[in-house]
Amino acid sequence: QVQLVESGGGLVQPEGSLRLTCAASGSIFGRKVMGWYRQAPGKQRELVATISSGGTTNYADSVKGRFTISRDNAKNVVYLQMNSLNSEDTAVYYCNLDLYIGGVTYHYWGQGTQVTVSS
Repeated sequence: QVQLVESGGGLVQPEGSLRLTCAASGSIFGRKVMGWYRQAPGKQRELVATISSGGTTNYADSVKGRFTISRDNAKNVVYLQMNSLNSEDTAVYYCNLDLYIGGVTYHYWGQGTQVTVSS
């Protein structure tokens, strides 16, 4: 079993910053990609950023230049540093882990952490 635990969400003022942390535990092996997705009220879940084991990153256009994803491979922890936050960043943020083992992809999700940007 794999578990993902997120932390770091909360209420922040516009132009403020937050750092989200996701710690993965359990049977984690093989090639993996970790990332963050978000879902705002009334909208579909969308990709925010991902990072591979090798450090390759991918960002949604809406967060490029403001958000930075990083990871500690030894600890299976992924971080999302969010700067210059605005109201459109308000959402529940979900940590994601994709494991690629023997041609099969396994998807895992955290429980989500609320990020609210408001004055």
